[in-house]
Parts: sequence; C-alpha cells; structure tokens
Amino acid sequence: MESPAFDLAFEPAYGRAVPVAPDILRITAENPGPFTFFGTNSYLVGASSLGVIDPGPEDEAHYLALMAAIGGREVTHIFVSHTHRDHSPLARRLQAATGAVTVGQGPHGPARRLREGEVNPFAESSDMEFVPDIALGDGQTISGDGWALTAVLTPGHTANHAAFALEGCDILFSGDHVMAWSTSIVAPPDGAMADYMASLDRLIAREDGLLLPGHGGPVNEPKTFLPALKAHRLRREQAVLARVAAGDREIAEMVKAIYRDTDPKLHGAAALSLLAHIEDLVERGAIVADGPPSLAASYRPA
Repeated sequence: MESPAFDLAFEPAYGRAVPVAPDILRITAENPGPFTFFGTNSYLVGASSLGVIDPGPEDEAHYLALMAAIGGREVTHIFVSHTHRDHSPLARRLQAATGAVTVGQGPHGPARRLREGEVNPFAESSDMEFVPDIALGDGQTISGDGWALTAVLTPGHTANHAAFALEGCDILFSGDHVMAWSTSIVAPPDGAMADYMASLDRLIAREDGLLLPGHGGPVNEPKTFLPALKAHRLRREQAVLARVAAGDREIAEMVKAIYRDTDPKLHGAAALSLLAHIEDLVERGAIVADGPPSLAASYRPA
C-alpha cells in the first residue's frame, strides 16, 4: 500500500472563523511550529448554542477570536481532545467567560509509569491543571441544542486522547490522533504505540466520511487515508526490525539510518517515536533489550 497522501495545503485564516461544514466553524490559533503545523484548530459546533472543541493555548488573540466567533451565543460545553498545552489551557478562561461545562476523557497522565532515572521529555508540554467537569466514558454522548457529540476514546498520542463523533452525520473531530498534514507523535511515557495502533484500528472500522483534526486541514477520504496511515506505521516497525537485524544496537544509530532524509532538528522526536515502536516490539517478543526499553538501552534480535 502507498504512503498516506499528506496534504500540506492549508490557510490558517488567523483571527477569523472559517465554516468547514454546516454549523461548524474552525478558528486556528497562531501558534505554528514543527509539531503544530500552522497552529491549533478550535471548532465551534452548533447554531443557537454551541459546543467548543479544543479551545487551544492560553493566547489572548485566540481567545478574542473565539469570543468574537461565539458572538454572544450560549456555550454549553467545552470539549478537550487531550491535555497538551496547545489544546486545553484556554478552557479555563473560556469557561470563566461562558459558564460552560468542560468535557474530556480525564486529567493528564502517562501511558505507563516513569522508570527509575527516566525524565518525561514532554512534561513541559502537558497541561497538568486541566480536570474536566465531565470525565467521558467511551461511547458517552453529550448533547446540546441541535447537536450531539459522542466520545470515541483514542489513546496513543496521549493516554487521555479522545475523538468526538458528531451524531447524525459522518464527521469525526480527530484531535491529534489522525491529521491530514503529518503523522501524530507517539512518544513514551505519555504515549504508547500499541494503544495508538489499536485506536487507529477503531477508526478504520468506523464509517466516518470526514475527519476534522487538531492541526491542518480535513481528512477528506478517511476510508483510504486511515489504512494507508496504518501501513506507514507498520513499515516503520519493519524498518526498526531491519536495523536491529543489520546490527544497530542503539536507537541513535537507527534514527540516523531510518530518518536520514529528515531535518536533524527533529531527530530527538524521531528517537522517541522509535522508542514507542521498540517498547511495543519488546513487549511482543520481537526484539530483546538489555534492560527496560529506553533511549539508552541496547537491543538485539529475539
């Protein structure tokens, strides 16, 4: 299967609300970067009263853009796909201004415990203060005036990642789990590759016709994009196995070979992505580590 057809064409329209589907507006925060693309997408769902999905970072201009788009309408719920600082912090100020109820899978937490001597590389990126008023279970539906959103729990990028399906149509707000412009970062200990792949299979089994992600433009053909994305991840897994079989023993060696065409500035993130694959491969008995899997551990074929 071919690689996913990533789509880098996107107009962020900072400060403006962009209609992307009936009764759905997108407002993009001006926080561009290597992991956020042009910035974080916030969505307003509804007509007379609203749900807000992923209010975004604590940013004055984005807050003012959201309030202008809300335009005095009632906001009943604020949905958070996951607790990275580019998605959830503005929920606090938006809740104070609107009185809305916050909704999410739960507070931030790692997919596994930190090992002795391990440092969480994404600790500063995590919003440890967000605790939703409503902690959603998988399949739980929250309704507003003329709209309803159902939680589709999709751990992997973070342990508490959730997507939200808009009832009555085939639209899924996919957060950072699936994006049109790039693969999602899956980095231990916050993320877990086994969880990510299982969540990807969940979406493949669904019948969504449009994905609206946390960064970049929509995924317009999820029925072809999602299987291609899974195949891409499986090829990366096979690349790790091939490097170990060829004699690479450390992740740093594998990164140089597998990501030789990638900007070296991103090699740190690439190493964490390979660690996520390696943790899964060690758990499945496909390769062996000289201790707990880590960036500094040595690996060999099983």
